[in-house]
Formats: sequence, structure tokens, C-alpha cells
Amino acid sequence: MILLGHSWGTILALEYALRHPEHVSQLILMNPAPASTADLKQFRKIYIQKLGPDYERQRQIVATPAYQAGDPETVAARYRLHFKPALARTGDYEKLMGRMRTAFMRQGKDGIVKARAVEDQLMLDTWGKADYDLLSRLNAVQSRTLVISGDHDFFPETIAEHIAHATPHSELVMLTDCGHFAYLECPTEVRNTIDRFLDSH
Repeated sequence: MILLGHSWGTILALEYALRHPEHVSQLILMNPAPASTADLKQFRKIYIQKLGPDYERQRQIVATPAYQAGDPETVAARYRLHFKPALARTGDYEKLMGRMRTAFMRQGKDGIVKARAVEDQLMLDTWGKADYDLLSRLNAVQSRTLVISGDHDFFPETIAEHIAHATPHSELVMLTDCGHFAYLECPTEVRNTIDRFLDSH
């Protein structure tokens, strides 16, 4: 099985590959999230700096009853701030925001609250641990691994580098002028990179 994960899903993909190596032949990790407490702290520091005043505005939105109840418009407003520094081009950012708003409206309040509960539990099991360090275990991953990131991602480049260097059979590709949603922002480059990776097997 080929396992593909994006952003925080890369952590789940790596955890799965470690626990069920017999089921995973290849891993594709796109715009990977921090895989250790140290990298998470580095990201949060840079993230707060990049958001500037919008960071406090985002915190205010998250604290509102409307956000807690899963109101789609309020949730969309929060993510509009959250992903503001994550993409390289304004056009791609607006396209993403439109898609996310539509998805939240389709999910509705109940769907949003349920999804958030699942995400919160997964966070507690990983980033919520003060000593979380997936990097120290990645030398056990035997699957061929492709790590794709962008030089305008709001995750620092070192996060993707750390994962790639800790995984024995890995290749790191850093895309130029590409942000956190590489498949949306640089679809041709992503497709060509994945095709080459799969064809080289």
C-alpha cells in the first residue's frame, strides 16, 4: 500500500508505517507537520511572529461561543487568519479559503464539532505530550519515502529536513515559490515529483 499524508496527516501516516510496516510499501509526505516537541515549539514561535496582530484576533475567535458550537462562518473566519501566512500567492490563498468555506458549510455545525473532537484527541496523543519525539523512531521506517515541501510553507524548512534525514530510505524535494498546500499551489511540480518517485521503484 502507498500511504499519502498532508500536513498533520503526515504524522498519522508515519505512526501507521511504524505500527504496521507490513501494510506500507511507500510513503508520500506532503508539507509535513512537526514530528517532535522541539520542532513544534520552533514552528509555533515563527507562526506567532508571522501572524502578528492576527494571532490575538484568531485566539479571540476561537474563544467565542459561535466557534465552539461549530458555526461554519465563524470557523471559516478563524482559518482565514490561520492560513494567511501559509501560501505563496494571494490567488491560491483566496481559492483555498473559498473551498474551505464551502466544505464547512457542507459539514454543518455537528460535523465540524465531531471532526474537531477527533482532531483534539489525536493532538493529545501526539503533540499534547511534552516529550513527543517521532523523529527518534523514524530509523525503523523501511518504506521508500518521499517528502515534499515548499519554500513558502509556514512550517520551517527544517521540519521537512528533519523528517527526511531521520527516515532511512527517503528523498526530500523542496519546491520553489510554493507554500503549505503544494498540491493546490504547484500541482504540475507535485504530480511530476510523485510520478518520478513511483516510476523509480
